[in-house]
Amino acid sequence: MKLAFLTPEYPHPRTSHSGGIGTSTKNLVDALVSKGALVTVFVYNQTENTVIKNAGVTIHLIANKQYTMFGWYLYRKHLQNYINTTIKTENIQLLEAPDWTGITTFMRFKVPVIIRFHGTDAYFCNLEGRPQKFKNFVFEKLALKKATAYIAPSNFTKHETVKLFSLKPEAITVIPNGIKLEHFNNDKPNVYNDYTLLYVGTLIRKKGVLELAKIFNALVENIPNAKLIVIGNDAFDVKTQSTSTYKLMQNILSEKANANTKYLGKLPYFKISNHIKKAHVCVFPSFAETFGMVTLESMAMQKPVVNSSIGWAQELIDDGEHGYLIHPTETQAYVNSIIKLFNDKSLCAKIGAAARQKAERYFNSDDIAVKTIAFYQSIISETPS
Repeated sequence: MKLAFLTPEYPHPRTSHSGGIGTSTKNLVDALVSKGALVTVFVYNQTENTVIKNAGVTIHLIANKQYTMFGWYLYRKHLQNYINTTIKTENIQLLEAPDWTGITTFMRFKVPVIIRFHGTDAYFCNLEGRPQKFKNFVFEKLALKKATAYIAPSNFTKHETVKLFSLKPEAITVIPNGIKLEHFNNDKPNVYNDYTLLYVGTLIRKKGVLELAKIFNALVENIPNAKLIVIGNDAFDVKTQSTSTYKLMQNILSEKANANTKYLGKLPYFKISNHIKKAHVCVFPSFAETFGMVTLESMAMQKPVVNSSIGWAQELIDDGEHGYLIHPTETQAYVNSIIKLFNDKSLCAKIGAAARQKAERYFNSDDIAVKTIAFYQSIISETPS
């Protein structure tokens, strides 16, 4: 089977940026290759044009191009022509693309196109309760309407996207994201830095980081030696026009909480896993996700997680069994759960072990790859040659 992925990001030293879309795509690609698939990845909006052979994957970096007018259209046609040429020369059978920004709008491909729901701009705007640019909605809807079929990482994301774009539910298959469990082993789950709280993710309003600041303020009033470690890219805040969401966090943090907070910025993947190991409790009070990869990674490393209770998270965690689910605005409930875990090592161990078992049973990337290959094969077999 010869497959291709179109993506704005992919983890590699020569790519310009990679976040959740890139991580989940690479996890899937590596698992597909291990099952014998031949995979080509097209990474657009890059700083250079080059082709890289990496661990059985052919990566095409496609540079961004500047146009005097209609760049949004002309760049898409450039991508279309480049990809169609490669599809023909490499005999690619199927192309997967993300829903975000409707990148495949105005493109026509010579193979079936699967759209995976990483989260449209419309999806996130709806969850956050903020307006969306009309052009963005139109592009995303056109791209979705033209797709052959769809994959959603959670039932919540499926149902929300169906409502937003009037899609047929039967055309959407739910296949969760997976992780390489061997990359998230924790041989000493009972060894960690006491009273250390960890957040990993982009510092952006929708991730609940401003709520996290309020949570930590209340926490240090109860546990003065509590520490907060924050890891992730800082981001522009649309609502206030601030160039730094971390500065907004600092403005909310009390003097005591600020003194006990350490912001480490963006870190390489292997360093993040070390910080997860060292954490006592991981906390993710997000308002908007499609799945929550870092939540799953923390669970796989046997960490107790206090997580958002919104939709998607209920498909990862059973409240009280694999972690705790609390709405991001319920500050005192977050604090109470964290204190409960900080004061009970046996509870942390019990929840951490259950979380690892859940990850092994439902989110092993090898099992996810088998399901995905079967889905791809069904699409390819139904496509006229």
